[in-house]
Amino acid sequence: MPDPDPDVLVAGESLIDFLPDSAGALADVANFSRRAGGAPANVAVALAHLGATPWFWTRVGEDPFGDHLAETLSSFGVPDRFVERDSSAKTALAFVSHDEEADREFTFYRDGTADTRVEPGGVPDETLDSVEWVSVGGVMLSADPGRSATLDLAERAADRDCTVVFDPNARPELWRDADRDFADLVAEMLDLADVVKATPEDLADAGFEGDSPEALARSVTEAGPAEASSNRTGPHTVLLTLGGTGAFALSTEAAPWGAGAASHSGYDVDPVDTTGAGDAFTAGAIAAFAEQGDGASLSEVIGFANAVAAVTTTAQGAMAALPTREAVREFRD
Repeated sequence: MPDPDPDVLVAGESLIDFLPDSAGALADVANFSRRAGGAPANVAVALAHLGATPWFWTRVGEDPFGDHLAETLSSFGVPDRFVERDSSAKTALAFVSHDEEADREFTFYRDGTADTRVEPGGVPDETLDSVEWVSVGGVMLSADPGRSATLDLAERAADRDCTVVFDPNARPELWRDADRDFADLVAEMLDLADVVKATPEDLADAGFEGDSPEALARSVTEAGPAEASSNRTGPHTVLLTLGGTGAFALSTEAAPWGAGAASHSGYDVDPVDTTGAGDAFTAGAIAAFAEQGDGASLSEVIGFANAVAAVTTTAQGAMAALPTREAVREFRD
């Protein structure tokens, strides 16, 4: 196999999702299905499906669940160069429950697990010099050393003019006993990010307000750097996923594709499982932006990303129905 030459680096947690066989409270679910997961892992695999195979920096245990994750990533063509194995920590687990309306809740088993133990510097500067895009998520910010590793990676990527994509991915359970506040760390990340993909709920947890998607998105672009002395300007593009009502995008004049706004109403599908749909959207947006370059159309980007997300919901598991570019084209026709 030839050496890969990715334009994208994704970093963050890999874990096992246990998906319920029925709706209801977690205590009442009798049977679960094991699926590979973790938001960054979902993004990495989705990008590989779309023909934009990335580097993926993650850490899993040297245990059966870690074996499954490593084998799954490899089977989807994700290079293993930055897939670390930890001999003294277990692989993280997440149990998912949902009500009749498919609103999901997550219960994590992630205290001291392998994914929290990535160390700063795991991705060398030379790799960051070779990529255009770096994508990170908020789950890794909940504990050190993974928090420091994520912030270090984002800072070095920003210094090298990579386009840094950040998904806050609020998971309140992970922050109840954290030694830092979620909103403070999101503010710190916004100092380094160029593109923010989020839900209104993520942004509400981070302290942002707005009476419309545009107002909410604009509040993110206007937040400014966390440090008054910073010479950074904060994110120039915000992508809001709005569930069944589609998505909204806003960019400022600082964006390579210029200032603009766009909305997309989404696609009608019969969802089987919405786990990972937001991650599929992130991957679709990165792939579309990377393909279109400085002339990117916000409308086309979120239309493509919505299609990737919609197809992903048609099977159980975040990675089970990820589409290729050709499948996305056929779906949209």
